[in-house]
Amino acid sequence: MPQIPEKIHELTVGQLSARSGAAVSALHFYESKGLISSRRTTGNQRRYHRDALRRVAFVRAAQRVGIPLATIREALAELPEERTPTREDWARLSEAWRSELDERIKQLGRLRDHLTDCIGCGCLSLENCVLSNPDDEFGGRRTGSRLMVERAGAQRKAQEREPEERSTAGDCR
Repeated sequence: MPQIPEKIHELTVGQLSARSGAAVSALHFYESKGLISSRRTTGNQRRYHRDALRRVAFVRAAQRVGIPLATIREALAELPEERTPTREDWARLSEAWRSELDERIKQLGRLRDHLTDCIGCGCLSLENCVLSNPDDEFGGRRTGSRLMVERAGAQRKAQEREPEERSTAGDCR
């Protein structure tokens, strides 16, 4: 890992990539999502403050444990503008994420335990398929691929109603 002299307070995207281990394209993506920020030079090149290293490490650690980028962005937005996350910040935020991760682990365990049932089906059309029909919530109405068509139709109808609802929402009668 290349060392950057302490007197340099801004990093190029290449330096940030080399130091953080994140691809340049990932850094650009993080920036587009508001996770890190840069300034532009007169030559329109990105320059990142050294603190971006810790922000990138924070983002990558949270991603590794399955935290969605939107949730990470919300967490970083709670910090004062441009402040680098500290250990205390990580401890507080990771504690808040713990229950969400525990629930996902339980769900994955249930899916793993029922996966062999699904493989035997092949087309996911079993009346009680735990992957496409969890808890058999639709079993009383229909089974199989017809259910997928029904769901798509319901979604389409909801989207068609949406503009109507928006246009009448402001009416005061």
